[in-house]
Amino acid sequence: MQNKISLTHPVFKFISEAAEESGFDTYAVGGFVRDQLLQRDCKDIDFVCVGSGIELAEKAAKKIDPRLNVTVFKNFGTAHFKWNDLDLEFVGARKESYQRDSRKPIVEEGTLQDDQNRRDFTINALAVSLNKNTYGQLIDPFSGVEDLGNKIIRTPLDPDITFSDDPLRMMRAIRFATQLDFVIEKETFESIKRNCERIKIISQERITDELNKIILAKIPSIGFILLEESGLLKIIFPEMQNLKGVENYEGKGHKDNFYHTLQVLDNLTKTSRDLWLRWAAILHDIAKPPTKKFVPGHGWTFHGHEVLGSKWVPSIFRRMKLPMGPEMKFVQKMVFLHLRPIALTKEEITDSALRRLLFEAGDDIENLLMLCEADITTKNREKVKRYLTKFEVVREKLKEVEEKDQLRNFQPPVTGELIMETFGIKPSREIGVIKEEIKEAIIEGKIKNDFNEAFGMMLELGAKLGLKPISE
Repeated sequence: MQNKISLTHPVFKFISEAAEESGFDTYAVGGFVRDQLLQRDCKDIDFVCVGSGIELAEKAAKKIDPRLNVTVFKNFGTAHFKWNDLDLEFVGARKESYQRDSRKPIVEEGTLQDDQNRRDFTINALAVSLNKNTYGQLIDPFSGVEDLGNKIIRTPLDPDITFSDDPLRMMRAIRFATQLDFVIEKETFESIKRNCERIKIISQERITDELNKIILAKIPSIGFILLEESGLLKIIFPEMQNLKGVENYEGKGHKDNFYHTLQVLDNLTKTSRDLWLRWAAILHDIAKPPTKKFVPGHGWTFHGHEVLGSKWVPSIFRRMKLPMGPEMKFVQKMVFLHLRPIALTKEEITDSALRRLLFEAGDDIENLLMLCEADITTKNREKVKRYLTKFEVVREKLKEVEEKDQLRNFQPPVTGELIMETFGIKPSREIGVIKEEIKEAIIEGKIKNDFNEAFGMMLELGAKLGLKPISE
């Protein structure tokens, strides 16, 4: 960690000059200052002035480039513009608080000290002066630099007040602890436990935004364990909370599916940064609790959890305010198919099984295989090595079958329109029967994925169903 803030970028000179002309004391605050000290890259810079943030932004933008477009949010007293690769936000110093049951803050004008008091954590309450007489001076009223050095997340004021003012800060505490690999100070964490129910007044969009940032962290399990220990997980994501725990019967216990899921998620972060594949890891075993059954002489089973889990995905996405389009469908597909490649490693691999998997997974086959490899959580290194070797075999065989049969993103060689045209029929059950039979024949290798062979089979199937080509 470095001890000095670099203000060499020309943007600071322009804003300092605009502040001087406006007569506003101005400071760079929060994440930029924190990340500078941690030597992390930061392209988002927040500026606080004791005066009008909108006026300062407009004046600074004119100095930098008169063509810059300043976005103004009058209701919030904030303004924003982009310059090259920087995202710059301006606000007047303020006090901010929430009423017990409100999602909207009460905002009043304030001093720099008021603004620092309302910050969520000591490491985010740092400010650096852009004023002529104190330019570059670090203002650290809550020993934030010391907390950065000790890797501690702590609130500047009484944590009960901080979290009551904005309960989302409980999620942010856990998110920063996850992203930075910091520890939440004991009293701060105890306060999260005491105040966890208050998260209910926060909009789902804001909660999900923080959750996604935890999921995209290098080791997301840190965040989920803290969410569970704090009591927040059972409120914001009860299905995941329900994965926790082990049941024993006749001396046999199953693995704790909560910790297993976290291990899968952490494993996947080593191979993919894709948010939706990580969501698939989180949800792949989500329906194990209701499908759990003890079979005497065999042990615990979770039969059909992949089917039920895939059915749950849309409702979880809807509640979480996650996108309901291709992202949701992708996660649903991954959850539904996640056992299939694993099954292939346990038996003799047939071409028909590979064709079926290619047909169902399409272009997502590589993502599915990455998820399945991450799903190997045994501590037995030899077992892991054996499974990974088998997955490589599956990969090679899939490649061979795809080159031969071209089943990825399968389109039927014979369409419903062609069937109607050939036999002179209207939309009917027979069309679905013919298309399904041809698809199954291609997957089973009875005919090639070829128009002529499929057309010949269509004529045979039509005859069995009592249909005659109209050309005859």
